[in-house]
Amino acid sequence: MEIPDFGVPPELARRMSMAEQYEYLRTRPTRRRTLVTAGAVASGLLTGCSGPRGAGGTQAAGGTAAGAARTAHPAPPAAATVSGSVVTPFGRHLAFGAEPRRQMRISWQVPLAVRRPFVRVGLRPDDLDRRIEAEVRDLATPALRGLGAVEQYYLHAALDGLRPGTTYYYGVGHEGFDPATPPHRSTVASFRTAPAAPERFVFTAFGDQGVGPEALGNNSELLRHDPAFHLHAGDICYADDKGRGETTDTYDATRWDLFLKQTEPVARAVPWMVTTGNHDMEAWYSPDGYGGQLARFSLPENGFDPRTAPGVYAFTYGNVGVVALDANDVSYEIPANRGYTEGRQTRWLERTLTGLRADPEVEFVIVFFHHCAYSTSTHASDGGVRAEWVPLFARFQVDLVINGHNHVYERTDAVRNGEVGRPVPVGGETDPRRDGIVYVTAGGGGKDLYGFPAGVPESHEGRLAEPDSVSSFRWTRSRDRKAERVEWSRVRYRGFSFLRVEVEAGAAPALKVSALTPDGTRVDHFEVRRGR
Repeated sequence: MEIPDFGVPPELARRMSMAEQYEYLRTRPTRRRTLVTAGAVASGLLTGCSGPRGAGGTQAAGGTAAGAARTAHPAPPAAATVSGSVVTPFGRHLAFGAEPRRQMRISWQVPLAVRRPFVRVGLRPDDLDRRIEAEVRDLATPALRGLGAVEQYYLHAALDGLRPGTTYYYGVGHEGFDPATPPHRSTVASFRTAPAAPERFVFTAFGDQGVGPEALGNNSELLRHDPAFHLHAGDICYADDKGRGETTDTYDATRWDLFLKQTEPVARAVPWMVTTGNHDMEAWYSPDGYGGQLARFSLPENGFDPRTAPGVYAFTYGNVGVVALDANDVSYEIPANRGYTEGRQTRWLERTLTGLRADPEVEFVIVFFHHCAYSTSTHASDGGVRAEWVPLFARFQVDLVINGHNHVYERTDAVRNGEVGRPVPVGGETDPRRDGIVYVTAGGGGKDLYGFPAGVPESHEGRLAEPDSVSSFRWTRSRDRKAERVEWSRVRYRGFSFLRVEVEAGAAPALKVSALTPDGTRVDHFEVRRGR
């Protein structure tokens, strides 16, 4: 039975605080196309702190004063029957705010409702002197296809006013579980804010992770490289098996519990910056299937609308500007959310790239999203991405584009006007201002692998095979596959892998890009340098 969508009506939203909008959505039934859900939809509220020892005060991530309304939501009555001492937090994951030098978001999960959740923070592991109240975002999933109803509790705290280039220690807790007390001090973790001035650093990236030993292997290896942050290009845990963004997909919300436990050893110390893949359109939550992502993650709130498109944002770390996009909005292949932003995301992208290129501290611009602009594997290339965004990438001379979606590693030559602007062999070097843009498909995060077109060999470091061209296709607006013969497919590796990018600042800035397997074997490397 089709029912009305109970979003916050615009006339009410204009008069409501974000906390009031959250409560409105939390207590009203919602739908995604045809299914009623009692799930809560997060509004992105965050509890701030002014620094490790400074005066208190709460502030929204976007700078809006929240006042007395900004408090953690009371626990449901069931919490009164369970002592908090027997409830152990899990699934800690970090994310930057919009300003990585001064903002960090800490998120985690508890298996049962708890009272008065909080984060303790300090400059030493034995002196967590700041206590910041956390926000509860409870997410209810109805019984679906033989699976019972699920109630999940996600907690979030925002740390603002931090010192640049500083290591902080933190612990998460609630009434009955205090990380500052001896039984729980082993749960204390740490993070480091971005430096005040550009310096050398490493970041990592992949997409299409899921839950399993291969995903664990990638996590373990990338942690050895001490990344400043990790970019996850979507299809995060595969709770939705089909990825069509429809309620006919099979869905298991408990996969998220497994994923967050799996990821915690890395994400508790490395900001885990995610965007939205097609398998992350979870049609049982509004708005547009993104209520689950809003509940589980706290991401920078500087996109065009963080309440409806949480995977769209930007941040600057050192001399690199990073832009996250939601390609579900423009995809020709999977139309569930095509056009849901009515062009607002693309206009925001243009404004954001304009601002980054005008920033004298930003030497490199990196964009990441899920669907591929250029790939030859199973899903091939998405014509919608090419039509909407590739011209902007070219106009602003984006330095590197990272995608997932195809469960392989594939890397192009420098692409200019849809063709090879300059060959970039393994170990090669390119300048985007002269040659065009390199596109990397880093979809070997851990989910079952794909292959390449019949008769097309793998070609990577240690096993080079370079045919003149490759037969592939691109998706058209009518969802047809239009065949194309391409020459830009330079490196192809059918194996689990992740991207490692070493960023150099100073007199000779560079992006030193490598693709590594879970055992540390390198299968590709090249450099991006911008002429001065």
